[in-house]
Amino acid sequence: MFLFDVEGAKQEIKRLEEEMAKPGFWDDPAKSQRANKRLKLLRDKIEEHKALEKEWEDVMALVDLGIEEGEESLEEEVKELYDKFREELEDLRIKTLLGGTYDTNNAIVTLHSGAGGTEAQDWVEMLYRMYTRWAEKKGYTVEVLDYLPGEEAGIKNITFRVVGDYAYGYLKAEKGVHRLVRISPFDAAARRHTSFAMVEVLPELEDDVEVDIRPEDLKIDTYRSSGAGGQHVNKTESAIRITHIPTGIVVSCQNERSQISNKETAMKMLKAKLLEIKEQERLEKVSEIKGEHKDIGWGNQIRSYVFNPYSMVKDHRTGVEVGSTQKVMDGDIDVFIDAYLKMQKGIKKTG
Repeated sequence: MFLFDVEGAKQEIKRLEEEMAKPGFWDDPAKSQRANKRLKLLRDKIEEHKALEKEWEDVMALVDLGIEEGEESLEEEVKELYDKFREELEDLRIKTLLGGTYDTNNAIVTLHSGAGGTEAQDWVEMLYRMYTRWAEKKGYTVEVLDYLPGEEAGIKNITFRVVGDYAYGYLKAEKGVHRLVRISPFDAAARRHTSFAMVEVLPELEDDVEVDIRPEDLKIDTYRSSGAGGQHVNKTESAIRITHIPTGIVVSCQNERSQISNKETAMKMLKAKLLEIKEQERLEKVSEIKGEHKDIGWGNQIRSYVFNPYSMVKDHRTGVEVGSTQKVMDGDIDVFIDAYLKMQKGIKKTG
């Protein structure tokens, strides 16, 4: 299994360094920032590859030592080293699948509660906790951009930014409807309830990405921040809501105390949504040519989380099942993300 073209990466690094050394290169901030980011990613990948090669050499050296000395006691140490190597190898393999245009970008995630009132809003809060735990394990940071609390409990809608390399590449696997089945803590009769939440994931776009947006097509409103849990509440109307009139898309941001900063972030979100629509239209045309049709309806859940009468989380796209709902809700969702990315690349599940 060939993971990474090291020589190709070295050649690209050389090309980028030569480009960056040319007069006037740094006069374009957006271009230079993009080149710097690409350079860092390539160098990081080469370092990861070197580290893996070193780990494999250590495993083989320990195996040789055990054979030469007849030391069966080294078997457990070899197994530990090999398991660690295999896990890191799989992580690098998954990362090589992330070759989309925006896969290396930060992600902007929005969670919407479905029908069901308080029960569905509580489910959104549970999902938000799940994604923040996952992000922490990846070394990413999470910033709340927009927040609308539930009437009694939970969250109606929340938009947050996940900052880190490949955040969008991984989280794009989470787009869709997530279904919860459990005994409701809000039902005095302790009946089982089914709740739905929609997860939207967009890449955070660089400033140089051009999207044709006419000023006359925008309706911009200001309002006072509601704040998550009482935080970030502003006395001034610094929160921004932008409505794109032709499409009806609405984006909001209340994270910063500056109205200008909130407007810049909201415009980035709007650009990303308009690009997504453009790409979806292109894919639908391709599907029509191929004679395929997929329903992207609200009820078409991608994953079910069952807390009762048994414990199981199942991804309906890949068939991957996990028995411990608690581990999943604590952010252990890589098994679903990895399986989805492999499926998208046509890689069959291996044992």
